[in-house]
Amino acid sequence: MNIGSEAQNRNMVNELNVDEGEYSEPVSPTGQYFNSSELSICVLAVLDSDIPIDDSPALALLKDVFLPINPRFSSLMVKDENGVKQWKKVEVKLEDHVNIPNFPPGLSPESYDNHLSNYLSKIAMEQLPHNRPLWNIHIIKYPTSNAAGNLIFKLHHSLGDGFSLMGALLSCLQRADNPSVPLTFPSLTSAPTTPSLSLKTNCIFKNIPNVLWSAFNTVSDFGWSLLKSSYVEDDISLIRSGGPGVEFKPIVVSTMTFSLDHIKQIKTKLGVTINDVITGIIFFGTRLYMQGGSNKLNNENSTALVLLNTRNIGGYKSVKEMVKPNPESAWGNQFGFLHVSLPGLTTVQSCKPLDFVWKAQKLIQRKRNSRAVFLTGQLLECLRKFTGPEVCYFNFMIYRFSI
Repeated sequence: MNIGSEAQNRNMVNELNVDEGEYSEPVSPTGQYFNSSELSICVLAVLDSDIPIDDSPALALLKDVFLPINPRFSSLMVKDENGVKQWKKVEVKLEDHVNIPNFPPGLSPESYDNHLSNYLSKIAMEQLPHNRPLWNIHIIKYPTSNAAGNLIFKLHHSLGDGFSLMGALLSCLQRADNPSVPLTFPSLTSAPTTPSLSLKTNCIFKNIPNVLWSAFNTVSDFGWSLLKSSYVEDDISLIRSGGPGVEFKPIVVSTMTFSLDHIKQIKTKLGVTINDVITGIIFFGTRLYMQGGSNKLNNENSTALVLLNTRNIGGYKSVKEMVKPNPESAWGNQFGFLHVSLPGLTTVQSCKPLDFVWKAQKLIQRKRNSRAVFLTGQLLECLRKFTGPEVCYFNFMIYRFSI
């Protein structure tokens, strides 16, 4: 997330009020939230390479493979003559988007780990220039403990969400066994069945409690979201100082590696999803950090903002499928926000990480059994129409939850 000074961001946005040329498409409401005079949010993706990176074909690959994926990668976000934000196609100077930093030569991989972490922290706080398309790549040609080189993509969130951008990344790759065959992944969609009339009747009666429970969760979660965005604050803790201007302070990007095989083992043993396991790990790690080494149990009220994909899909969709007319899963930002209270520790001495996975699964499953995410989206759209994206975002999306 990049949050610059209000004046700096406003100048960067307002300098692109143009009324000439053709526009490719209007900017979505979510895209406007993420690129306003108040806020600028970016996505950082880091790829590890097992072999040293050769940067010589970079410009050709960007021109022939990356830019054709979506017109937004070669467009500016501008305002038309009516003040409506639009995507405007421009000529892309690829040299301005490729960065190759110079680190001191001859250091150990552990030393380059620190240089990479510092470099990530640096570019995370930098604003993307608004006078060119909103993305950059960084080529790290120094060996770290985990890779022989790294590719860092910094893409503005207004270009698309994680599902869209991951699809763009995968579309740049080829199968190792047969490059001519399209990249595919297993589908989660099961074969459709035709239930009998009696089964349909039984299902209707069995679903009545679920419908009532979903309605209760919807009202409860929507009301709680309104309270959290306006009145109810989290407790002061090690992850929330409560001081003014905390969003403008420098940040440090730290990384931690987990074995995917170990995560799959936990998933299989508990019968949950990969996301449940990862969320439980994050919740558990956050609670341990909040202890600060104290023997006293610190279970301050803290709220996590969990992103939820709102697409009704069963698996991977290629970019071609996402950009065709009336797609099942369209390109863009299609997600909602869930307020999830961090589970507390039972005791300091005997912490059970698997309990946090169970708690995370139950909390998020309950939130999924709710239409509050969609009500929130409708409310945001109404606020945007009457107050504009800046006021809308800060009235509802920037909760009093500071790190």
